[in-house]
Amino acid sequence: MEESFPFKYSLLEYLFTLVGLLLFLLDIVLDIWTVVSFYQDEAYVYMGVMIFLLVGSSVLLQVFSWLWYSDSLETKLDTKVEEFANGHLLIKPLHFFQLGVYLRYAGVIEISTTRFHQKANSFIEGVAVYLNHDLQMLRLFEAFSESAPQLILMMCRTLQRGELELITGLKILSSAAAIAFTVAMYHRCMRSFLEEKRKMSWISTGIYFLWNLLLIIPRVTALALFCSVLPCYIIAHFLSLWMLLVLGVWSQKTDHMESPGWEWLYRATVGLIWYFSWFNVSTGSMKLKTILYYGVMGLDTMMLLGFWCWKVFEYTGCWRSLNPYIAIPTLLVLYIAGILLKIIYYKWFHPNCDEKKIAKPIEQQKIRQSAAFYGDMVTDSLVSSSGAVAATLAQPVTGVLKRGRNMAANFY
Repeated sequence: MEESFPFKYSLLEYLFTLVGLLLFLLDIVLDIWTVVSFYQDEAYVYMGVMIFLLVGSSVLLQVFSWLWYSDSLETKLDTKVEEFANGHLLIKPLHFFQLGVYLRYAGVIEISTTRFHQKANSFIEGVAVYLNHDLQMLRLFEAFSESAPQLILMMCRTLQRGELELITGLKILSSAAAIAFTVAMYHRCMRSFLEEKRKMSWISTGIYFLWNLLLIIPRVTALALFCSVLPCYIIAHFLSLWMLLVLGVWSQKTDHMESPGWEWLYRATVGLIWYFSWFNVSTGSMKLKTILYYGVMGLDTMMLLGFWCWKVFEYTGCWRSLNPYIAIPTLLVLYIAGILLKIIYYKWFHPNCDEKKIAKPIEQQKIRQSAAFYGDMVTDSLVSSSGAVAATLAQPVTGVLKRGRNMAANFY
């Protein structure tokens, strides 16, 4: 990694990774508890949908994790735990048994711990940043393929039972906050690619989290309200809008995966994220894209709320739980407030820079190969300086290096 753009992996980010692992494990326990609760209440349809969401999201994450590992299996991996798993042919079985994400957590924690026990090294920090990027991206996929649909399912169940209590409302709010927090953590991960903006203030993070929360709440609430009165039509709504969104991602000419065939899986996943929230996947001016996106999603949200208001009078349970004349204006105010707060963030807090200023890594394999010719002292120099030899070894990168830099370029 060149010294002109050294990577930094702070202790706080390391702690967030540990907390993320604990929350990931806690989420599994809560998911099992929810499935058991649906079974005890004899809500077998909800239980079936819940299991489908859990299995579908887990398989999606394992597929992406395995594809990203496959990019580097022929070369030496970055951590001992990954090398051990690869040497004993365990990476594929671990992903088959839905344990690939835990392997990634172990790798990030290992190299992060190594970074804090050894002398500061920009290469080790860079590896930690890139591995953490893949992990945060998988968590982002999980948030919108599992957590957001689960939140809609929970809200729909609550509305149909007509039991909107304070504790239930707090649970719903905390679930929405967890999704927005995941998005904010991905946002902090992207900041590692810029030198002058790396020390990001908590005010910036707080604003980023808040505008995402204010936009996610009206969206998932509108979907839950629509589903509570017209449950048979929510699948048709999702498929029709999702296919339109996937075509929108395709029009951006994304190049995230190594294989053109698997690129469509990535586009389909981004389309799923767009169904709930905005996620930039291409470089260039973002103003027109965001205006178009929020215009379409705003009209769609209004349509969902309109159908709910039309049908809600036939469902006395939903009527007792939520008054349309209060709920709809409140959701619209939250949506508009979220957009205004996003404008404030991008005007005063978001770093805008040239793509050329995003940190460029030197491939680890190139550095290892150089050791045989230049010796260890020169190799260390390659890692920590921007000398002529380092410039010579800089090559077009693939795998995690390509993904990280492309997403950083899109983000900024």
